[in-house]
Amino acid sequence: MPFKIIRNDITQMNVDAIVNAANIDLAPGGGVCGAIFRAAGYDALAAECAKLGHCETGRAVCTKGYKLPAKYIIHTPGPIYIDGRHGEEGLLYSCYKSCLDLAKAKKAKSIAFPLISSGIYGYPKAEALKVATNAIMDFLAENDMDIYLVVYDKSAFEISSKLFADVEEFIRYAETDQRRRLTKREAAEAYSMMDAALPTVGNIDEMLRHMDASFSEHLLALIDKSGMTDAQVYKKANIDRKLFSKIRSNPQYKPGKTTAVAFALALELDLDGARDLIGRAGYALSRSSKFDIIIEYFITNKNYNIFEINEVLFAFDQPLIGA
Repeated sequence: MPFKIIRNDITQMNVDAIVNAANIDLAPGGGVCGAIFRAAGYDALAAECAKLGHCETGRAVCTKGYKLPAKYIIHTPGPIYIDGRHGEEGLLYSCYKSCLDLAKAKKAKSIAFPLISSGIYGYPKAEALKVATNAIMDFLAENDMDIYLVVYDKSAFEISSKLFADVEEFIRYAETDQRRRLTKREAAEAYSMMDAALPTVGNIDEMLRHMDASFSEHLLALIDKSGMTDAQVYKKANIDRKLFSKIRSNPQYKPGKTTAVAFALALELDLDGARDLIGRAGYALSRSSKFDIIIEYFITNKNYNIFEINEVLFAFDQPLIGA
């Protein structure tokens, strides 16, 4: 998946580069910075940083990874948050852009970020997340790289309180509505109707001759109809190019549910269209699943931003969308 939010220790990430939320003197610090120095090998990393000497806020420099799984450590000093009116957003955006540009120059194929400036520098976590997401989205629109936003625990991650409350209320209503509608009697009637609808042996061949288009065939037809290029669609879906190539080359390819949902969102299908596309991969959107209810919430509200949807899914401990 090109962009993924995960819970992990950034020093354990098996990627080409990790990002250190540094200070302008590149000196060993506390928090994530201190953990990176300790895991990499304090003396060796401190010596290389001392040679570099300094880095301006919003810029980035690179050192070796030493004992880390990562080949490189990219150091970027984030802005100290004052009140949001002193250029903090532009500087924070520049941190991510500078790191990504430097990783690209080093030919890195994968990079892991902490949520820069959201610790002792005081940047509000929800706002810091929005800046990080915007910078990463802009980069991925023109480049291919696996990008991870690594948080150590839930306290280090925060989405908009209003969005969280709106989704939570929608889930509560949907789950209540599902329980109300599906009584034991209704369930028994539904199973009875399903049994009655089963095809007889004599007409199975006829049904097979009139099969609907497969997921892959229908997806490609929808892409053609949308006017978007393949690359625009799979990037918008947060899907790796190699996986999309498999789907395009194999009419019978069966994607995972999160991949099928990602394409429905990238194509900005309405709820019926999304259910149709996802159904062709063998899945359904059900009000008995919190993941499905969250997807329904965003489609109903015509919000197809997969990065924002993934932030909400992460906050509710649900699988993320994409490859």
